[in-house]
Amino acid sequence: MYPDHPHNVPVQRAVEVHQPTPYAPAVAVPAPVVAVQPGTVPAVASVVLPDGHIVTGYAIDHARPQPVTVKPAVSRAAVNVALGGVGFLAVCGGLILLTSFIAALTAFITQLIILAAVIFGGWIAVQIFSASGHQGGTTVNIRKATFKRNHFHR
Repeated sequence: MYPDHPHNVPVQRAVEVHQPTPYAPAVAVPAPVVAVQPGTVPAVASVVLPDGHIVTGYAIDHARPQPVTVKPAVSRAAVNVALGGVGFLAVCGGLILLTSFIAALTAFITQLIILAAVIFGGWIAVQIFSASGHQGGTTVNIRKATFKRNHFHR
């Protein structure tokens, strides 16, 4: 409001007096303390209210939280360790299958060798035992014989 302005006409208003009723808060909460660095004075701010009153006070900057960096739910090291474990298990599984295959192949070849030895040995046994047994033809026993004067003497 400017006192020299011609349109500035004082307005008569009714004065209302309000008596505040004091009350005790349930829990006394201390006012927040704003940390001010030594040697710095906070800025003074003035606010003009709609009814023309001017309120002056210190401007308080509210403490802003530090920006939070977004971290992944699982760290990269944990992911690398897990992938290494999966790869190791895959290799071990393959080695176990390879070892099992080699063991089975060895057992199969061993059984084939034993089978061949049994069959060949049986064939040889049949040949040996049948040769000393019965032979076909006539058996002739020759004893000492003396031939005198065209006579055969036994």
